[in-house]
Amino acid sequence: MSKKTLQIGTIFLLFAVMLGAFAAHGLQSLIEARQIKTFETAVRYQFYHGFALLIVGILGHWYASKFLQYSAWAFSIGILLFSGSLYLLACREVLGIASWTWLGPLTPIGGVFFILGWAFLFISLNKKK
Repeated sequence: MSKKTLQIGTIFLLFAVMLGAFAAHGLQSLIEARQIKTFETAVRYQFYHGFALLIVGILGHWYASKFLQYSAWAFSIGILLFSGSLYLLACREVLGIASWTWLGPLTPIGGVFFILGWAFLFISLNKKK
């Protein structure tokens, strides 16, 4: 699990860099400033939780814990729902998906998964032998 977690974290970080560069250089002329800010929030949280996945993966080398696995899953789902929904919400006019009103509720659900990820990480550290 730890190697896969490290790989997934690295992929999320790779895409965070690419999406951040895209926001800085490619989106300026396509979307409004407040939408850029939303996009940048998505990138920032993807970075935070991509690094969290690296931490979980590294910890997984020292000890196995089902709560570490839960943490990795929660962080990954959180990135997909929280950051993914914000990317789409920021660019929905450009993408032609302005009518996708169901995207909005995905953001806080993703935030709950981030919270769960940190809680599972905390629990796993307290269960360490």
